[in-house]
Amino acid sequence: MPDDSPNILAFGDSLVAGYGLGRSEGFAPQLEAALRARGVAATVINAGLSGNTAGGGSVRLKWVLDRLPEPPDLAIVAFGGNDILRGIPARETREDMETILRILGDRGIGTVLAGMLAPPFLGEGYRREFDAIFPELARDYGACFYPFFLAGVAGNPKLNQYDRVHPNAAGVARMVKGILPVVTKALSASRSTRATTI
Repeated sequence: MPDDSPNILAFGDSLVAGYGLGRSEGFAPQLEAALRARGVAATVINAGLSGNTAGGGSVRLKWVLDRLPEPPDLAIVAFGGNDILRGIPARETREDMETILRILGDRGIGTVLAGMLAPPFLGEGYRREFDAIFPELARDYGACFYPFFLAGVAGNPKLNQYDRVHPNAAGVARMVKGILPVVTKALSASRSTRATTI
């Protein structure tokens, strides 16, 4: 693979999959366009699946990786929203997220972990336990961390679809703008690490 053509795996739920959006409006195509506009000829692979929980992601990750022609240079992992909606205990979400990060780490794939935040109405105890999952696992597994995948988008009706849950095209653009510096830095670090081990 040419040095200037990295592959990035976007692995997550409907926020990654592009629920309710046109083909070019979802997270993966918008991130790919943003990277290419900055001179990074990346291909962003959309491995989002609407409705997926962290548990669902942990089950299908090996299947996804095994069907790629080559390992990605970087994986962006974004789960948690459906865990919140389904009331899955935070400890289970933590275990499932840990499984995902362990699989990627075992395969030497650098990772950006996009955090999710629980809404206040679920109670302070759950909120505190859930919100701690992502920064703690990013630290433990050496992943680059983006604190909140929906930063600047959640709760803004102008940036969300009619369901007030899924971002519209403008909302996705805001998500991409926020996470782009983290992705760029992580991609550079990941590819440098790989180059020194080949």
